[in-house]
Amino acid sequence: MEPSFAMPLAKTEPLRREIERTLTDRPFTVRFWDGTEIPATSTLSDASSTANASANLLPTFTVRSPRALAYILRAPGQLGLGRAYVSGELDVDDLDALLLVLSNWKPPHLDAAAKRRLALAALRATGLTLPPPPPQAELRPQGRRHTAERDRRSVRHHYDLPPEFFALFLDRSMTYSCSILSRGAKTLEEAQETKLELVCTKLGLQAGERILDVGCGWGSFAVHAAKHHGVHVTGITLSPPQAERARQRAHEEGVADLVDIRVMDYRDIAGERYDAISSIGMVEHVGSAQIDAYTAKLASVLGPGGRLLNHGIARLRHGEPEAGPFSDRYVFPDAAPLHLSRVQLSLERAGFVTEHIEGFGADYADTLTHWIERLDANLERATELAGEERLRVWRVYLRAARNGFRTGFMGLYQVQCVRT
Repeated sequence: MEPSFAMPLAKTEPLRREIERTLTDRPFTVRFWDGTEIPATSTLSDASSTANASANLLPTFTVRSPRALAYILRAPGQLGLGRAYVSGELDVDDLDALLLVLSNWKPPHLDAAAKRRLALAALRATGLTLPPPPPQAELRPQGRRHTAERDRRSVRHHYDLPPEFFALFLDRSMTYSCSILSRGAKTLEEAQETKLELVCTKLGLQAGERILDVGCGWGSFAVHAAKHHGVHVTGITLSPPQAERARQRAHEEGVADLVDIRVMDYRDIAGERYDAISSIGMVEHVGSAQIDAYTAKLASVLGPGGRLLNHGIARLRHGEPEAGPFSDRYVFPDAAPLHLSRVQLSLERAGFVTEHIEGFGADYADTLTHWIERLDANLERATELAGEERLRVWRVYLRAARNGFRTGFMGLYQVQCVRT
């Protein structure tokens, strides 16, 4: 990418001096649009012990134009850096090394005077009078959080890419959730088959039963359960492209008469009864304000003895924010994994009795490794399908998610319940 506009060489010199002055410990190199560099001064002391650490432990940030600085000045911190990266104005040569730095480097505390000096030097280097607009890939949802309309826009922002894009890195069944690689599976396809069958087993599916699949995605569970267990599955999703592909898969697998896919919000479910419910990768989108309404709605469509399998990501640390601004604007707007204890409390309030809980955090980290490798092997086609901005988001997002499971920030749990 060519710089948005050229600046005289002298413009970067005060900024470089100020960065070198305030960040004496730098496990990264910064290269500017004029060819000048700020070299790394240190390495990460515990980098060698980090799982799957990149061979290049010192990333190089390339500031391609003054617009990158303008993004950072407009929104200091994660959001500004994210905007500069997504737009392509800021690049990094090694995403795995970047995440290693973010996880392990402790930047020095800067007093107000140091922050002012840095901001002034950066402002002089930009030569801009107006801040650039956010990248097109950014979504800032409007209205009250977790209303049906806002949830619809947020979910579709993540999922309404061409199904062919997801097919580049998912398995053949298009299962976009944690696979189970720890029980002997040799391939991602086998691992996802293991997960789908485990859900069926935990739900105790019997031929002829009526099953609700909340957040059905591209229909992997619905098709599997109908094909292998003879149950009738109603799947709901907020994404029309997902629903269309799920119906197509049901027809291709010969179970269209057993699979009913609807574009529907869970809040709109009414007047029907089911024997069991699968909720796979859905609870993360519900939010703390709606979790009690969500579990109550699921309980309302089950008769006594009805079964629920809730499969979802949970936060493991307390006292930290639900999600950072980069994820909230570019990856999963409004998504907020809750603590397992909060989900359990809600299930109990709704009248569920928990019979079994099983964790699969390590399996999700391994699943993400497969997805990362597959996507990286298809970057040219992925760019054609998703565009450069969205692809840059996805490459960081998949790695950050893997890092979250490896470092104990997140876990993945299957909770098996019965309605009393």
